[in-house]
Amino acid sequence: QLQLVESGGGLVQPGGSLRLSCAASGFTLDHYAIGWFRQAPGKEREGVSCISSSGGSTNYADSVKGRFTISRDNAKNMMYLQMNSLKPEDTAVYYCAADSMGVCAGYDYWGQGTQVTVSS
Repeated sequence: QLQLVESGGGLVQPGGSLRLSCAASGFTLDHYAIGWFRQAPGKEREGVSCISSSGGSTNYADSVKGRFTISRDNAKNMMYLQMNSLKPEDTAVYYCAADSMGVCAGYDYWGQGTQVTVSS
């Protein structure tokens, strides 16, 4: 079964950090671009970050630039989102996704999401 599973979400105070992880099973991530998305209550899902299959290209939403870092470990079949200087507006369900075209375009597989809550 092809699956992505996120972990690492939780409750954190403003200014704090979290590291989200996404584990792939049933397929290898080597040739996939990997993206992180989030959806806050009452809002549409938005793209947060993406890293190409080669790892040579990354992009970030303006709202997270300089605070979030996307990375991948193909040997472990894992991807990560390091989130620093968290703000209340970062509160959302975060999803990882994999794009078989390798270019951060259409996504074939999605995780079930992990909740991130930033609050004092």
